Order: sequence, then structure tokens, then C-alpha cells
Amino acid sequence: MTSPVAQELMGQYLDLILEANKTTNLTRITSRDEALVLHIEDSLVGLKEVSEAPEGLYGDLGSGGGFPGVPLALATGRETVLVDSVKKKMAIVQQAVNQLGLGRQITTCSDRIEDLALDRPGSFSVLTARALSRLVALLELSSPLLVKGGRLVCYKAQLSDEEMQEALAVEDLLGMRLVSQRETMLSDGETRRTIVVFEKVGKAKLKLPRRIGAAQKTPLKPRS
Repeated sequence: MTSPVAQELMGQYLDLILEANKTTNLTRITSRDEALVLHIEDSLVGLKEVSEAPEGLYGDLGSGGGFPGVPLALATGRETVLVDSVKKKMAIVQQAVNQLGLGRQITTCSDRIEDLALDRPGSFSVLTARALSRLVALLELSSPLLVKGGRLVCYKAQLSDEEMQEALAVEDLLGMRLVSQRETMLSDGETRRTIVVFEKVGKAKLKLPRRIGAAQKTPLKPRS
């Protein structure tokens, strides 16, 4: 459960983002009722898994309009970094966060994830990624950022067996291990979410990060 204060701040943040969205494309959702479900409720689907990660810094990869990062930051109280390479989006998100007096807890980063891994290796206790990339790419991007024992919490709308097997084939190579997988349905009765969690268990067996974009364009395959 989230506190009434956190819930109030989530609503205020959502209103600021929806207002900014009228002039800058932050989200395709314009209805507040729909946004409450598909941004706030959806963000909090992974709260259990984020809360179970070790204490420490939280990062939201591909944060976009600040979801799930801001709701999870408010729900957990963790120091949080919202990461998205679209500088315009991050500037608006930071402005909204500052407006709510949360600028000391929640900061934004408009670097590419690979650059962040060079600047802050092994700095994060937990990372989230919602609708960002295939699992195999998320594992590669997250591995150099996480502390040992840190967790990657992935939000998936549709997770195929093929995508999962692709990730499991390289988890050992990346020093990662599948911890849990859970499916749920949002209150609209039609939006399904799968939450998949991997843990950083050791060092990767290759040099990371690779060049920018390589994780998506040339996904890793198991070594023969």
C-alpha cells in the first residue's frame, strides 16, 4: 500500500504531465481516468518486486514521461534517477518533479544508457524498464549498472516464450539470473502485465557496455 501523501503527489504529478502533454508529446494517453490506470496503477504493478530489491539507488530506464519511475519513487522513498535520452522529455519531467518539491529525491538523466554505465558502473540497487526493449537487450544494458545482488524489474505487455528463452540463453554470460515471473491484469480488465525480475549474481563474461545501440541491433547470443 502507498501512503495517502504519496498517492496525492502521484495525482499531482500526473496532472502536470498531462498538462505539459498538450504542447509536447510525452504520452499518447490524454484522458486522466485512462492515465490513472495505464500510468499510475500500471507503474505500481511492480512495487512488490522493486521493494524486495536491496536498499539503495533506483533507476528507471527509458522513463519517458516519468513512468513507472516517479510513482515507484514516491511509493518506496528511494533516491531515484529517471533515464531517457530524449532531453526535451527529461527537462519537462525534472521541472514537474521540482515543482512538487521532489528534486532532491528524484533526478533525471538524458544520457544514453550505455554512457550512464560508463559514468556510474555498479551504482544501482534496482532498475525498472517498461515497454523499452526485448529482455535480452535489457539484461545487457542493466548488467553493468547494477550492484551485485541488484535487481532488474521488467514490465512486459506480451512476453513470448521466444523472448524469454533468448534472455535465459545469455543470462549467465551477463552475470544475471532469473528470479521471478508474475502475470497480472489491470483494473480495466483488459490490460495484462508480466513482471519479470533478474538479479545481478556476478561479473559479466564480456566487456560492457558495448557501443551505443548494439544491445538492440545485434543482440547477444550464447557462446558456443
